[in-house]
Amino acid sequence: MTRIALLGAGGKMGVRLANNLKNTAYTVDHVEVSDEGRTRLRAEVGVEPVDQPTAIAAADIILMAVPDRLIGKIAHGFIDQVKPGAALIVLDAAAPYAGEMPRRDDVTYFCTHPCHPNIFEVTPDVEAQRDFFGGIKGPQGIVCALIQGPEDHYQLCEDVAKIIYGPVARSHRCTLENIAVLEPALSETVAATMTVALRDATDRAVSMGVPRDAAHDFILGHLKIELAIAFGIFPEGKFSDGALLAIENAKSVIFQPDWLVNVFSLDAVKKSVRDICA
Repeated sequence: MTRIALLGAGGKMGVRLANNLKNTAYTVDHVEVSDEGRTRLRAEVGVEPVDQPTAIAAADIILMAVPDRLIGKIAHGFIDQVKPGAALIVLDAAAPYAGEMPRRDDVTYFCTHPCHPNIFEVTPDVEAQRDFFGGIKGPQGIVCALIQGPEDHYQLCEDVAKIIYGPVARSHRCTLENIAVLEPALSETVAATMTVALRDATDRAVSMGVPRDAAHDFILGHLKIELAIAFGIFPEGKFSDGALLAIENAKSVIFQPDWLVNVFSLDAVKKSVRDICA
């Protein structure tokens, strides 16, 4: 039976993973160093924490549910205790892409990250619809990369990824660089920034006298149809001539020239992941 050491098991993400790993074919040793996390682990998962050196030495798979910026530092602290042939799964590309992981040629490194539930995949299940993060009720896609290790370890680690992020609708095999481009560049540098800008713009409309509820209904409704048109979800839909003119006129006001080139250059992506790790 495959044995997993779940590091950070009492954290917010760790508890999600621990609950999804319950009643599976895996034996899980839950590692949590903080008193608060240990209390949460007992209360929300119903398991007792295990000593970290003991868990790591016995593990076939080490699953790191720890803050992104600490992944490399923590891995350096225990890597000598990992048995040859074991697999280490990280949940973010920053540390490995920034070269922060310790050198162990006989240990597999694997990265996986959730896509989060797709806003256009509608379900009559209210709990699934309200699962914005994923990993509880809402089906989601995931991305996976085998950073180093034997090819058969891809399936071994992907199987774990499908459980911890389940229910999983789709699993996409990527390179580590692909995942770093997706996050932070696409999802955080661009999408999160634009999302905050949308909220700032909505607040500005409210400050100009538009009723708050009307502004929220208007922007969230327009976002649904505009995203559907832009991403081809609503193929029979199209932007009006007025909307196309507004888009063209606004680009030079809102965006810097060559912003796509600047954001998605690999130098910019590498700087971003180094900043995260620092």
